[in-house]
Amino acid sequence: MREQEIIRAILAVEREQARRAAGNNLSRYNAGKKKHKKQIAFHRCRKRNRWVFGGNRSGKTECGAVECVYMARGIHPYRKNRADVFGWVVSLSQQVQRDVAQKKILHYLDPAWIEDVVMLSGKKGSPSGVIDQIRVRNVFGGVSVIGFKSCDQGREKFQGASLDFVWFDEEPPKDVYDECRMRVLDRAGDLFGTMTPLKGRTFVFDEIYMNARGDPQVWYEFMEWADNPFLSKKETAALAKSMDERTLDARMRGRFCTGEGLVYPEFDERVHVIPPFAVPFEWQDSISIDPGLNNPLSAHWYCVDFDGNVYVVAEHYEAGKDIDHHAAAIEAVSARLGWHRDEKGRLHALIDSAANQRTLAASKSVSELFYERGILVNANVNKDLFAGIARVKSYLKGENGRPRLYIFEGCVHMIREIKGYFWGEGDLPKKKDDHAMDELRYFLMTKPHNAPPAREPTPVQRDKARLMRRRGRRGPY
Repeated sequence: MREQEIIRAILAVEREQARRAAGNNLSRYNAGKKKHKKQIAFHRCRKRNRWVFGGNRSGKTECGAVECVYMARGIHPYRKNRADVFGWVVSLSQQVQRDVAQKKILHYLDPAWIEDVVMLSGKKGSPSGVIDQIRVRNVFGGVSVIGFKSCDQGREKFQGASLDFVWFDEEPPKDVYDECRMRVLDRAGDLFGTMTPLKGRTFVFDEIYMNARGDPQVWYEFMEWADNPFLSKKETAALAKSMDERTLDARMRGRFCTGEGLVYPEFDERVHVIPPFAVPFEWQDSISIDPGLNNPLSAHWYCVDFDGNVYVVAEHYEAGKDIDHHAAAIEAVSARLGWHRDEKGRLHALIDSAANQRTLAASKSVSELFYERGILVNANVNKDLFAGIARVKSYLKGENGRPRLYIFEGCVHMIREIKGYFWGEGDLPKKKDDHAMDELRYFLMTKPHNAPPAREPTPVQRDKARLMRRRGRRGPY
C-alpha cells in the first residue's frame, strides 16, 4: 500500500511538472537538442555593458527579453540573483515597444508570475495596448518591476530612477544612453542592448564596438542568420540572393553598415584576439616599426610557430615622443619578453623605408638614430599596399577555418586599428589610425616562416651514418 502511495505521488509531481512546462515558454528557451550558442554566451557574460549586434531574425531580441525575465524573477542561471529588481526596457517608440519588446517579454512571463500590469494606454491583454509597467513576483518573495520607456519621449523622461538593469531594444540616441548609464550607477546595475546596426558609425560603434574608452565592462557579440539554428537555411539562402552585399552585412550578419566597407571584414575579435601565453623562445621572429613623432610610433613584436602561424605578442604605441623615448620603450618591452639579440646585444627590427630619409630639419635619419641606440632597423620592406592587404587577409582567413594570425589581448591599439580600418575614396584605405596596419603589412610581406629546430641524431643514427661513410656512401648525418 505504501508503495502505491509513493507511485501516485511521483505521478502527481510529474503531471504538475508537465503542466508547468507546457505553459512556460521560458523553460523551453535553449532547452532542446538545438541550442543557440551565442544567446547562451550573452547570458553567461558577467560584464555590465553587453551588446548583441545581430541581423534580423538572428535571435538577438529573444536573448534580451529572456535576460529581463531572468533578472526580474530572480532566476538568472549565471548571475547572483536579487529580490525586488527594478529595470527598464527602452524601445525606439511606443509602437515598436508594443509590437516587439513587450510582446517578447510577455511571451516568456508565465501569467502566474505576474502580479499586475499597469497600462499606459489601452486595456490589459489588448493587442493595441501599451504597457507602462509589469509587476513580477520574484522567487525571493518580493515583487520586481519591468518598466517600459520609448526614446521618442525625450531624455527628461529617463531621469530620476535608480535601476538594476536597462535593456535597449535597438540603438538609442546618445543622450538617452548616457542618462540610462546614470540610472544604473548607484545599484551597480547592467546595461545590455540588442540591435541591428543600420545607422553606421554612431556612438555605439565608437563606445561599444571600438571601445574607445577602454572600458573593461564592455562586451559585444555579432549574431547572424547562421548562428540561429531555428532558421530555415533554404529560406535564408533565398532571401540573401535578393540583397546586395552592404545590406547583407547589416541585415544578415549584424555588421555595422557604413558608406565605406571594412578593409578587413575577416577579422573577428572573438577568434583572432587571444589571451597571452608563454611563447617559446624559438618562435621569436622580428619587431616591426612604423615611425612617428607627432603621429604615433607603432611597434609590435611578432612570433611565428613551427606551423607558420603568426602571433602579435606585445606593442609600443605612443605619439609626441622623440627617438630616445621610443628606443628606451622598445628596449624595455624587449627585456620583459627576453627578446633575442645579435652577438653584440643589439635588437633587429623592420621599419618603413621612409625612416631612411633625411630632412632639412635633421642631420640624421630615423634609421640612423635607432642604430645609434642599439636597434638595427631594416628599411628594405615591401610596401606594396594591395599585395600587403591581400597577405593580411589570407592570414586572417587561414585555411580550413583556422586563421594563421593571432593577436594578444594586450595589443589594444592594433586591435582598435584593425576594427576601424575602412576603405576611402579611390579604392584606397583611409589614411587615419593606420600605423599598426602599416607595420603589420611590412612584417607579413617578409613571408615569415619558422622551421622546427633540427633534432639531434640518436646514437643508433650516428653509428649508422659512420658505417655508411666507411662504405663510401653519403648519409644524412
